[in-house]
Amino acid sequence: MPMSLNTLSSTLRRPGKQHGFSLIELMIVVIVLGILAAIVVPSYQQYIRQSHRGVAKADLVEYAQRAERYYSVNNTYSGFALPSKVSPREGGTTRYAITFDGKASSFTLTATPQGNQTKDSCGTLSVDQANRKTASGTVSDCW
Repeated sequence: MPMSLNTLSSTLRRPGKQHGFSLIELMIVVIVLGILAAIVVPSYQQYIRQSHRGVAKADLVEYAQRAERYYSVNNTYSGFALPSKVSPREGGTTRYAITFDGKASSFTLTATPQGNQTKDSCGTLSVDQANRKTASGTVSDCW
């Protein structure tokens, strides 16, 4: 004999048993998510800063090579012009300002962090005509 909808509904329910999550269970989940976010977000931001630093280092090395080519033709670094004074040069948010200080027989290329990139522990990055690399932070960690 077929059951009526009310009978079926009452047999599927367990009397005295509640369904769903309690407020305490939800609060525990929120706390765990908050702790995870507090750990993950700063690590992610540092990873992003490192990737921006990598782009700036690549730009400095490329510009140093261009300056050497200029020197081989002109026998001076004076007059060398940077292709771009910011990094990343492709556009977007400027992460580093790049400057070139060229003299007759020497130069220094410097990348100075801008905006949120100033929180990077490496700070200012530099390279000169002898390929000496310096940084505000530890050179072995930054270069």
